[in-house]
Amino acid sequence: DDLYFWALQVDLADARGIWGGAHTGLQWNRRYPDGRAVNWGGYHSGERGGGVLSGSVSDLQGFADDPHTLAYAWELGRPYRLRVFASPDVPGAWRAAVTDLLADETVVIRDLFPPPGRGGEPGYLARPLVWSEVFADCDAPSVAVRWSALTAVDASGTVLSPEAVSVNYQSEAAGGCANTTVALDDVGLRQVTSVERTTPQGARLAVPR
Repeated sequence: DDLYFWALQVDLADARGIWGGAHTGLQWNRRYPDGRAVNWGGYHSGERGGGVLSGSVSDLQGFADDPHTLAYAWELGRPYRLRVFASPDVPGAWRAAVTDLLADETVVIRDLFPPPGRGGEPGYLARPLVWSEVFADCDAPSVAVRWSALTAVDASGTVLSPEAVSVNYQSEAAGGCANTTVALDDVGLRQVTSVERTTPQGARLAVPR
C-alpha cells in the first residue's frame, strides 16, 4: 500500500541560472491501475519561494488534482529508459518520455513549461541525479531499482557518461532508514531497501561500463 518513486531529477536552467527543478520516473502508487504510474513534475525556484510548474495535458490518464502523475503499465524486472529533453513543440519547455526497451516503445509523458519571464532563451539541464523515494516502513520487504546507461548529450551532440557517482542517503533524523544501501553489479547501480548498508554515506562509486 505504500508509495515508491524511482526518479531521474534535473535542474532546469538558462543563461541567467537555475530557474527550477523537475523529476521523472516510475511509481508504485495504489491510486493508479495495478499500482503503476509515471511522473514528470517540477517546481520553480523563484525569489518568492517558487511553486509548481505548469505543463501540457498528457495523453496518459490521470487525476485533475495531480497532473504530474499518470497511469503507465510498467512491469517488474523490465528495463525502461527515462529521458528529459527540450520540447520540440513549446519553446523553453522541457519534455520527459519513458521507453520500454524490450518493446522499443516510447511514450511522451508531458511538457513542463517555464515560469513567466523565463524560457525565452536557450536552456540546459544541470545536476542530474537518480533516487528512490520510499514511504514504506524500514522493515518492509526489500525492494531494489537498478540504474544503468547514465548519459547526457551536450549542445554539440556529444554523448557524455559519468565515470563515477556520489552516494547520498536521507538521514535518520530526517526520517530516513539506516538499512538502505547502494550496490554495484555488472549492469549498473542498485538502490536497495531493507538490507545491511555496505556502501557508506558520501562514497564515490565507479559507474559500470
